[in-house]
Amino acid sequence: MRTSFRIGQIVPSSNITMETEIPAMLAARQLIRPERFTFHSSRMRMRHVTKEELAAMDAESDRCALELSDAGVDVLGYACLVAIMSMGLGYHRQSERRLAARAQENGAPAPVVTSAGALVDALGVIGAKRIALVAPYMKPLTRMVVEYIEAEGVEVVDWVALEIPNNLDVARHDPANLPGIVRGMRTADVDAVVLSACVQMPSLPAVAKVEALTGKPVVTAAVATTYAMLKALSLEPVVPGAGALLSGAYGGDRGMEDAA
Repeated sequence: MRTSFRIGQIVPSSNITMETEIPAMLAARQLIRPERFTFHSSRMRMRHVTKEELAAMDAESDRCALELSDAGVDVLGYACLVAIMSMGLGYHRQSERRLAARAQENGAPAPVVTSAGALVDALGVIGAKRIALVAPYMKPLTRMVVEYIEAEGVEVVDWVALEIPNNLDVARHDPANLPGIVRGMRTADVDAVVLSACVQMPSLPAVAKVEALTGKPVVTAAVATTYAMLKALSLEPVVPGAGALLSGAYGGDRGMEDAA
């Protein structure tokens, strides 16, 4: 039985959280499962979270997929939710197909996961139709994220935009602030809370606290991406301390099938 896997990540040049939270989750999984993971990244230039910089950055993703396929990675994760969602409704499907084709053409086929598609799929997996959402972006970009998710059949009942334009400042946002932010939101009638609609905004330490606070499943872009990567590798999507989605209660493929 295979137990060694290479995780490829396509990362914005200013992102310092994707290479922290996803390895942390998979390291926690290694304490309870036999699989072991190594992590390999290729970077796309982006400093400020604006629609123009995001579009220019996305144009570099094909090069990154090609570079990672040179390393023979077993899965590729595109680590910028808003870059995908700002490119048009449903764009994660187009991006995933195109980047998978680059790896295939290079003789190193591998499944591709985008954090945008992973979050949408995760909401389907847990059966969430109404959510509350926290994002670090400026309000216009946050509205694009809300519209993208709603176009996938999920109502965003309440949302907060923290309006942090510099991507490094997004990474500096203290996750200890998140429970207080959620406490002021409308969560009584939602099915789930998206604690961070961004893989750059740290949130993992707050997931369990917000689940306890709200009594709702809590997902983040990073948690959803980890779930999707494990499923793409045909591994049980279980990570201790990462919230309901990775608790082992959602091992099925309902959300993924619905999105196909």
